[in-house]
Amino acid sequence: MKFFAGAGHGGKGVAGKACEVVEKAGSVSHDEVPAVLRRVMSGASLGSLSGTDYTGRMIIVTGGAGFIGSCLHAALRRRGLRTVVVDRLRDGVKWRNLASHAPDRIITPDALEGFLASEPDVEAVFHMGAISATTARDGDLVWSSNVDLSQKLWRWCAARGVRMICASSAATYGAADRPEMFRDGLENIDGLRPLNLYGWSKQAFDLWVKREIEAGAPVPPQWAGLKFFNVYGPNEYHKGSMISVVKVKYDEVVQGHAAKLFRSDVPGLADGQQKRDFIWVGDVVNVMLWLFDHPEVSGLFNCGTGVARSYLDLAHAVCDAAKRARDVEFVDMPEKLRGQYQSFTCADMSRLRAAGYDAPFTSLEDGIGQYVREYLSQPHPNL
Repeated sequence: MKFFAGAGHGGKGVAGKACEVVEKAGSVSHDEVPAVLRRVMSGASLGSLSGTDYTGRMIIVTGGAGFIGSCLHAALRRRGLRTVVVDRLRDGVKWRNLASHAPDRIITPDALEGFLASEPDVEAVFHMGAISATTARDGDLVWSSNVDLSQKLWRWCAARGVRMICASSAATYGAADRPEMFRDGLENIDGLRPLNLYGWSKQAFDLWVKREIEAGAPVPPQWAGLKFFNVYGPNEYHKGSMISVVKVKYDEVVQGHAAKLFRSDVPGLADGQQKRDFIWVGDVVNVMLWLFDHPEVSGLFNCGTGVARSYLDLAHAVCDAAKRARDVEFVDMPEKLRGQYQSFTCADMSRLRAAGYDAPFTSLEDGIGQYVREYLSQPHPNL
């Protein structure tokens, strides 16, 4: 099974040119990679470090060292495209998400405005950067990061004819509990009531885009918002409490514990039967690459599988992939999550299908199996 279209993957890292970046930069070891990335951050072109011939106009990936952004970035580098990552590496482990596919440049969000003012030759912006914690409490910070910056990028792209593909979220759907309530498209968003600050910020930007279009304001030549559902896969390891349930359950079972699931707080809903639309990150990347290859397609789209699976299904799939007994324990939901927890999500994928996207989505069992086999059980689990 391939991680994303047009790129094979072995157990250790990205195949092809993306791996050559690190190898040609002087056979850099895994622990020495930060020095290479620091040189890129200082303004050195990756081509001067590796000899790899990356061509074409630049692709900007905000949040490019994060989970979904770094997986997308790997695919873009695999295609031989020039990239600029906008993110903060700090002193943590996010640099590992770029270790096998360093970009041409890395700039911090604070430096983005100055970079854009230099009028770089940009083909597209993939705006993945955001404060994505559903437990976030600082409304001013979330608005600045998730709405203000998104609006500035939109206006910049519109003024310069640059395409923009950005992350929205299934968190915008709030307490929707039936499949017919998960309809995408700008015409269906007015009545949505998100349950948390993060979802509200994404809804606020989607509504702003709708108003801009209705007012006849300039828009990017291609624009697409993607309402990501529950994404799981490699390169999420820095996310702390926001890491996917798949990774959390894997850690529990390989340490000899039961897979812990929240008891249901919905009357009539059995424990473990809360359902989400879980999507393998490779499928998310494939959708974004397809949009990049189809500049005539614009709109606000769901990005899930169209199938809701229970948390009990997920726990069993993790146990099976890890070759452990199906041992599940139910625990009370933390107080801070009550009233903010979606007990059901399921993407209506008909709009994206109607636009022409026809690739199949990975099943929960196959996605978890690949995640465990090719990443979580490996010494270096990053893409």
